[in-house]
Amino acid sequence: MMLTTIDDGSPDGALALVSRDHGRRCLVADIARTLQAALEQWPAVEPLLRARAAQLERREIAAEPFDPAEALAPLPRAWQWLDGSAYESHGELMQKVFGLDPISRERPLMYQGVSDQFLAWDDDVPLPDEKDGIDFEGEFGVIVDAVPMGASPQEAARHIRLIVQINDWSLRAIAPVEMRTGFGWIQAKPPCSVAPVAVTPDELGGAWRNGRVALPLLVDWNGERFGAANGEAMSFGFPELIAHAARTRRLVAGTIIGSGTVSNDNYREVGSSCIAERRGIELLDQGEVRTPFMKFGDRVRMEARLPDGAPLFGAIDQTVVKG
Repeated sequence: MMLTTIDDGSPDGALALVSRDHGRRCLVADIARTLQAALEQWPAVEPLLRARAAQLERREIAAEPFDPAEALAPLPRAWQWLDGSAYESHGELMQKVFGLDPISRERPLMYQGVSDQFLAWDDDVPLPDEKDGIDFEGEFGVIVDAVPMGASPQEAARHIRLIVQINDWSLRAIAPVEMRTGFGWIQAKPPCSVAPVAVTPDELGGAWRNGRVALPLLVDWNGERFGAANGEAMSFGFPELIAHAARTRRLVAGTIIGSGTVSNDNYREVGSSCIAERRGIELLDQGEVRTPFMKFGDRVRMEARLPDGAPLFGAIDQTVVKG
């Protein structure tokens, strides 16, 4: 099942189903007006949504052409956004770039970021200063319904309702300054962007393995391929990340959990999902950093498709502008 949120002028938009070919969509206000409302009553509404989705596929109901330009982020605002850092190769490179001490990988890394706004897939991204080190970070995420405190990874897996594709924007010049304070990131982490379509795990077929998205995330910067790392290489899968977040508190329906920047050990062959990682590779191989961060007017595009080329989340395609 594929879901999107249509911009109807309201803060949370209108929930709609999308056909598997991304050609058609139908509003479902009679079932749930918004995605947040659906998540809060998922056991009751999921069968209704699936039945309607089957009718949409069979062309048994009225539908409109799906234009991604009318879509917001699936959850334009959420109760909670928790982002992990589940790819060891990415973490090791960041330690070299920022001169950090090695971090124990015995438990997941996670921070709490901006959740009161998520940018649509094609929104311009306003930022204040190029000197802040503007960087994209391609990753995958899951949206859960209510998760009880102390849930095990096995229990947490049963609360994964939707999978999304995310660009977690970062300001690299600010990040190490804030990290040294011992508190969390604020200025270094502006709002994230989310691809227009959220999908249930079954839509990935065999590409949903062990709570991981086993697909390459294709990243293009200013029209040139920058990376195609595969999402399967997480050291902690999404069930483990959810359980970590729920260790001492329950998670409300609509909580989004991110994987962190998708990264593979063979980064020299597959490329990277963020600029900082490329800079880390240059530091290792050449002894100096050569790739600059983004400038105003730069464009980044990200998309993951199914192995047969069929669309899944849709694309994130954005330009950085002076805010």
